[in-house]
Amino acid sequence: MNARVSVLSRPILGAVLLVGVLCPIVAPMAAQTATDGNNFERVVLTAGRSTVLSTMFDVKRIAVTNPAVADAVVVQPREVLIDGKSSGTVSLIVWGATERKQYDVVVDQGVSALQQTFQKLFPGEDIRVAMNDESLILTGHVSSNAVMLRAGEIATRTSSKVAVINMLELPGGNVSQQVMLQVRIAEVNRKAMQELGASLISTRPTATGRTTTQQFAAPDFDDATAGGLKFTDFLNLFFFNRKEGLGAVVKALEQKGLFQSLAEPNLIAYNGQEASFLAGGEFPIPVVQGSGLTAAVTILFKEFGVKLKFTPTIAGDVIRLKVKPEVSSLDFNNGITLDGFRIPALITRRAETDVELRDGQSFAIGGLLNNLSQDDTANIPFLSKIPIIGSVFKSKAERMERTELMVLVTPRLVKPLDPDEVPPLPTQPKKFLPPPTPPKPADGAQQQ
Repeated sequence: MNARVSVLSRPILGAVLLVGVLCPIVAPMAAQTATDGNNFERVVLTAGRSTVLSTMFDVKRIAVTNPAVADAVVVQPREVLIDGKSSGTVSLIVWGATERKQYDVVVDQGVSALQQTFQKLFPGEDIRVAMNDESLILTGHVSSNAVMLRAGEIATRTSSKVAVINMLELPGGNVSQQVMLQVRIAEVNRKAMQELGASLISTRPTATGRTTTQQFAAPDFDDATAGGLKFTDFLNLFFFNRKEGLGAVVKALEQKGLFQSLAEPNLIAYNGQEASFLAGGEFPIPVVQGSGLTAAVTILFKEFGVKLKFTPTIAGDVIRLKVKPEVSSLDFNNGITLDGFRIPALITRRAETDVELRDGQSFAIGGLLNNLSQDDTANIPFLSKIPIIGSVFKSKAERMERTELMVLVTPRLVKPLDPDEVPPLPTQPKKFLPPPTPPKPADGAQQQ
């Protein structure tokens, strides 16, 4: 009896030992692979990690659809080493002598490491991390705005290749997910210019000519009439002696100007989405493409005017704004002429800043000043140095310009109104005008 028991125990013991030897090999495969909807086994691993895939046949050849996501190499006749590089899903095809098998390799971004980072940096906060192929999602509840914003920044820096969706909730809840930005852009431009110059003309029969510094337009001789003069600018002082045939033109001009511009755009943007505004226009720029006989001119359009871009981030009642205002205008004085086209330059004033405000608070961007002072002088050599009359052979122009720009920004959270909060529409206190009465037909006329 004992002998039989001893004999029967050996196969059972051997079976137990055999299972113990096979379990370490089979268990990791069950943890790494699964079956998806396409009946392909899935191999899941983390970016920066590796795993070994075992097959039931000798591997002759393998192929990976995107080596940038995951790469594979045959290390043993029945083992394939898979390296995860970046988040995504790729296909791995394995060929044997007569067999073929396909796997879906899923590479995660390393959410577990990010989860551990949040637990160390924010103990006691309920921050959960979820990951898919294109985005990283933060969910849970936090105690303050600072924790919510800081967790979003850490996730963005850690996972720069995927979009981060911050759905962390504050104790009071996120009342609004939209921001209306009230912007006031004011520009003041002051100009002052002074010009002074003189030109001499001689129309004597024996000598005809003129002298000028060429800084300003001077009278010209008209060939249609003998000794005639043609003026291009009548805003001058003209002196002429017919007996002597001598004349002088004095250019004396003073200009002053004041320009004011005010733009008040109102924009609404969703949390984390960019909104833009442009009040201005576009001017054409010719671009030559090709060369020789195949050259062609195409037209590109460049924007100018008052432009604004902003991106809000809402954290409870705190709004973090990334604002970029820009004001540009056309400058034909510094433009160029290309193949008959007059292409102006652009005068641009731009600012870009990050600011954190509460609902209804305002901030101003000031100090965008532009001062211009220009002095132009011209003279005729030698003649301009003659005492007393030398000033006649000189001319000068002075120009001063001052531009000041100021931007005032006020963000407001957009909140829906209850039915009893909707304001009434404006109405006239009196009744509407009655419809016009048709005229009565005259006597003896038939009414149509």
